[in-house]
Amino acid sequence: MKPSRDISRLIEIMAALRTPGSGCPWDLEQDFDSIAPYTLEEAYEVADAIARGDLAHLKDELGDLLLQVVFHARMAEELGAFQFEDVVEAITTKMIRRHPHVFADADGKTADAVKGLWEQIKSQEKAEAKAERGDDDAPQGALAGVPLALPALTRALKLQNKASQVGFDWNDPRAVLAKIREEADEIEAALDANDALDAAKEVGDLLFAVVNLARHLKADPEGVLRGTNLKFERRFASIERALAAKGKAPQDATLAEMDALWDAAKAAEKAASAS
Repeated sequence: MKPSRDISRLIEIMAALRTPGSGCPWDLEQDFDSIAPYTLEEAYEVADAIARGDLAHLKDELGDLLLQVVFHARMAEELGAFQFEDVVEAITTKMIRRHPHVFADADGKTADAVKGLWEQIKSQEKAEAKAERGDDDAPQGALAGVPLALPALTRALKLQNKASQVGFDWNDPRAVLAKIREEADEIEAALDANDALDAAKEVGDLLFAVVNLARHLKADPEGVLRGTNLKFERRFASIERALAAKGKAPQDATLAEMDALWDAAKAAEKAASAS
């Protein structure tokens, strides 16, 4: 079997891998639960390639992510649930339906108007899906539909967005900043009381409040934290290089020495960005 730019070849490859007797033993023993962690991992690999601006790597990682979709679709086909083509039809139907300003005559060309229209149509779709399942009378809270498996920062953001849609929100990011200070004070109080368990819980509240501030500033908390992680790695590597030039390793240096090198790396970055 030869490589191809045609999606049908990838589907054929997955079918061959999942064919009993002649397929791959590892692929044959997988199920939705065992493959799900790999699906999440590949999505993170895509995000990592984007964060590093590595388009060549992004191409490969998008292929790995596409393989996950084909894998799940193949397992569903074996169960008689749906096929890959049904996945494609479902998403194309959804995209056309959620973009009437592009594919129909609806108004709403501004970004804010489009976002509002998207949410309205999405809510309508969920209501229709509930009716099809026959659970119209089932209680459905304002925060329903946010997957538990999402990264905690992303899930917090989505929960806050849903609460905001029903009016449970601050109007000023400074109010959120005050809440952050309040949560920090509560951590300090727990530390003063030598209550590590309570302090840990308060850290969770602090993180939730920080996500809320990011949301008010229209910043993606996962994205900005990834950026900070990269910045930390870059600056710490600068510390290691500076110490290596002196014949030392980080464990041989004092905290004060490393702090000074950190400040130097930070200053160098600011000077470079200003030039």
